[in-house]
Amino acid sequence: MTSLVDAFAAAARSAGATTVDADLTAAGEYLLARWSEPQRHYHTVAHLTAVLEVIDEHAELAPHPERVRLAAWMHDAVYDPRALGDANERDSAEFAAGLLATLGVPDEVASDVARLVGLTAGHATGDDDPDGELLCDADLAILATDDQTYAAYTAAIRQEYAHVPDDAFKDGRAQVLKALLELPTIYRLPPLQARWEERARANLRRELDG
Repeated sequence: MTSLVDAFAAAARSAGATTVDADLTAAGEYLLARWSEPQRHYHTVAHLTAVLEVIDEHAELAPHPERVRLAAWMHDAVYDPRALGDANERDSAEFAAGLLATLGVPDEVASDVARLVGLTAGHATGDDDPDGELLCDADLAILATDDQTYAAYTAAIRQEYAHVPDDAFKDGRAQVLKALLELPTIYRLPPLQARWEERARANLRRELDG
């Protein structure tokens, strides 16, 4: 996990953090502990790592990749499967602003990272927001994976919502799938849209029909 903590520290430094290295290390370790909480089955360190890998691979598409990386770290920092609506995303955004402030990240940057985190509630971005587009595309990359990986993803999501009865879960999940399919495009950045859009839509339709 040391490499992940180092990556967090590097992103924070690039974003203007002024605190000492020990504080950045402690913050990274604290975040990893949150991503390792027992109620998580999909929203885990593995998901965080996968999102960061997409961002790193396509960092040239974003004007502020360090902000996108920090938003990736924060976007599920608060995760309670029993929370209603977009409470997790709102709380994660608030958490991001507070944590980054303690690390000496400039207010403007911390606010923008919090804004990016908030976008993951509905994955809807503005017309000119490549930072937000990269974050949302990376967060939804799982939708375009092969059958086995996608099946493992859906099984992990079901585990997180084990407290929800089957019928209620199926109805709620169907709403999520339909909302994604109703987006003009699931992926916004042209290279990712070209690679993933068709596969993701096929996966979503198959799950919805299943």
